Order: sequence, then C-alpha cells, then structure tokens
Amino acid sequence: MNPEIRSPAQQHTRSRVSPGRGRRLPVRQFTVLAAVALLAGCSHPNSSLEQIRARGELRVVTLNSPTSYYLGAHGPQGFEYRLAAAFARELGVPLVMKSVPNAAAMRTALSRGRADLAAAQISPDEDWRDIGLTTTPYEEIPELVVQPRGRTQVHSITGLSNKRLVVFKDSPQQTLLETLRSEGISELHWTALAADQADPLELINSGSADYAVLDASEFAFAQHLHPEFMVAFSLPNPRPVQWVVPMGAEQLLQSANQFIAGARTSGELARIESDARNESGDFDYESAHQFQSDIADRLPALQGLFEEAAQASGLDWRLLAAVGYQESKWQGGAASADGARGIMMLTSDAATAVGVDDRANLRQNIIGGARYLAQVIDTIPKRIAEPDRTWLALAAYNVGYGHLEDARVLAQSHGKNPDSWADVRTQLPLLAEEKWYLRAKRGYARGWEPAKFVEQVRQYLAVLEWIDADKTARNRLLPASTRTIAAALEVEPRFN
Repeated sequence: MNPEIRSPAQQHTRSRVSPGRGRRLPVRQFTVLAAVALLAGCSHPNSSLEQIRARGELRVVTLNSPTSYYLGAHGPQGFEYRLAAAFARELGVPLVMKSVPNAAAMRTALSRGRADLAAAQISPDEDWRDIGLTTTPYEEIPELVVQPRGRTQVHSITGLSNKRLVVFKDSPQQTLLETLRSEGISELHWTALAADQADPLELINSGSADYAVLDASEFAFAQHLHPEFMVAFSLPNPRPVQWVVPMGAEQLLQSANQFIAGARTSGELARIESDARNESGDFDYESAHQFQSDIADRLPALQGLFEEAAQASGLDWRLLAAVGYQESKWQGGAASADGARGIMMLTSDAATAVGVDDRANLRQNIIGGARYLAQVIDTIPKRIAEPDRTWLALAAYNVGYGHLEDARVLAQSHGKNPDSWADVRTQLPLLAEEKWYLRAKRGYARGWEPAKFVEQVRQYLAVLEWIDADKTARNRLLPASTRTIAAALEVEPRFN
C-alpha cells in the first residue's frame, strides 16, 4: 500500500501490531506474523480506481481558462469542469479540481501523483505521452485563422505566406503550424507568446502581427471582447481533445474511456457541450462592440458600487453588473415608459419594497436593485438548484413572479420540467398567444421579453466572468484560494 494514501486508521492499526524493542514473541505468533507479512508482500498494490475510491475524491488538474475551468457567478464553470464533474459522479466520489499556470505544471502534478487526471483541452504530444496515458478523444476543436474586420479576407493557408502569425507558446496551434511547415509550407512564420504575455489579438491591434490562430472555443469568448476581429478560415483537421492519466493507471483509463463512450451514446456529452457553448453566448457584432466600449468607459466608475451591492445582497457583483447593463446599459439617467428608473431600472413599487427613497442616486439604485433581485431569488422554490434558480428569478425580475408561475404551470401541463429554465423558457412566449394566455391565471404577458432578458444577461455575465478568468490567468495566479474552490465544490480543501 502506498504510504501517502494510507488512512489514519490503517496507520494506527499497524502501530498496534508492531512489537516493542527487545520483546520476544512466541514461535506461533511469530510464524503467523511472518505469514501475514509474506502475503502482504505478494499482494498487488491498489489500482488507480481503488486509490481514488479509498481516498474519496477524484483529483483533476486543469488550467484557468473560459474553455476549461473558472469560477463564475454560480460556482465553477467551463467545459472541462462540467465533463470532469460528470465523470466523478459516475465514479461516486466528489470532484476536487485545481488549476495551475501551464501545461508543464499540469504534467508535474500528474507525474508526481498529485492528480488523477489532467483535463484542459489537451491534444497530447510527446511531452504528455512520456508521463501519462491518453483517453479516447471526446471532442474535436476547429483551429481558426483570425483577422481584423475590414481587411481583405484570406481563405487558405497559401494566403498566409510570409505573413506574421501569432500563437501561444507550446500550444496546439504552434504544433499545428510546425506540422504544416514540415509538410512543405515553408513560408509560414509566427511569433509564439508566453502565457503571461499580451493577448494574440492585442498584438495584431498594435501592428506587431497580421493574423492569429485560435481554437474555435476560445474565439467564441474572445470575440465578445474583440468584436473588431472575424474568422478568416478554418485550418484543416480539427484537433482531437483527450484526458491524460498517470502511467500505470490502466483501470482509470479504461473507466474514463467507458464514461466517454457512454456519455456520447446517451447524449450527455452533447448536453455538456451545449451548456459550455451557452456560457459564451451568441455573438452579435454591434452589441458586443458597444459592450466592449462600455466596459472600458463606464464600468470602472460603477464596479465599486456593484461590489458593495454584492456584499449587501450576497450575490455576485458580475451578475449584478450584467443585469444593470441589460436594464440600462449602465446609464444612471435611464428611464422607461412604465416609470422604471436608474441603472437597475427600479419601479417605484420595487424601490419602496427595498427601502430606496431616491432612485436617481446611483448607490441607492444599484444596492436596491441587488436586494430586490435577492428577494426574488429567495421566492423561487428552494428545491430548484443553481443556476436554474437564478435564471428563473431573472425572468421574474423582468416580467413579474406571477407570469413566471404561469409559464411554469404551462411547462408542467406540456410534460416539461417546471424547475428547468430551459423548459420554462420555451413556455414564456406562449403567454403572448391568446390560446394560452386565456388559460393563464395572470393573463397576457410579453413572454418573449423575459426569455430574451435572461439570455442577454447570461451573455453579459459570461463576458464579465471571462475577463476575470483571463486577467487571473495572465497574472499566473490561481483563480481563487483552495478553500474557496473547495467550498464551491462542497469538498474538503485537500490537494497537496
């Protein structure tokens, strides 16, 4: 048995049966102990799966990035987190996920037994295969050549000849370019950036490069912050993505492969991919361009108030900022035809309910809106888990709790789940159709508005979360303390 994973109870048992110094044992007792020792020496060490179950947790090492793992308003987010959490559930153990600065640190954690699995959109090369075993691919990611809008679009690799490309150092994109050059495209030239250097798109903006090569999944997030960029074309052969387990962990590898195959057959993998795509939101050039500008020009003056409101309400400041942007585009003087006012567009009734006497006061308006949203969230049935609980509350914040309940009743009558935002969202627009609103307790509602409201807030929230994750990664810091991560995952903070 590996002494590093021996439980305290086992250690105590061993100390009880060890003879004291100078003590002579009866021949029969000595013979029994010798036989036990011989059997122990001949037994096979615990398998990787047995060690995980004995330890009571699956330890996964990853990178802090929007496509792998980051802390969002409702806890951990990212494709790799979702997939690893599903695998941990199948194994029947909690997930402990830790981010490290780069791929080299992931390999170190894996090779030194500090992690059971590496998961970070990995396309294993020789460095990975030297220290671990790779699962079957569970995703294929297109590689995109990205260029500024307004420039003549290139459509093929030949158009990149003698152009200045930029990629991240030791990335799959760099490996792909090296492969293409070795296959005869000698005119390819690029700059490889370290992870803590400038963003590739920022390098193009500065005039130091012409094109960047990015994963499609990365660009889905990046385009919200860089709407001035577009896809020129996709490179051939999307890259396969795999998990890596330590050398000798054949049983864990087999279990992971079975999980991947089962998740693909059952549709669970497709659902996880869809949920991860929803985190980035659908891209709209005009609104993304304006949002980028407002993040730079308006958010700095308001962020402190959103953070204060978060303390007062217990909500995430980025969620509050996303709601405020959807309501008013962060304009303090905003007003609507129905009398709502301010950053959070408080009605007079809502303001009274949370003790706001001056809706024109930025601080009162933002804190009041946060407290009102917290009250709405508390009204949602406690059995509904996050993030559905918040998405349903946002719909109620927009259209009123009564109309939300009507949509939930409709969902149930149509055989859908009234506790699922995805199902309730499809029912809300029906409240504008006579066939359905005549049956609803509260009658007609512009049901498409809350559906759109929630999706827009989610899109803005994803961008704000991505900014935090991106800043953290570029500072080469962990996304949060191990204690904070463990609290979000509801596990003990143990990852040595």
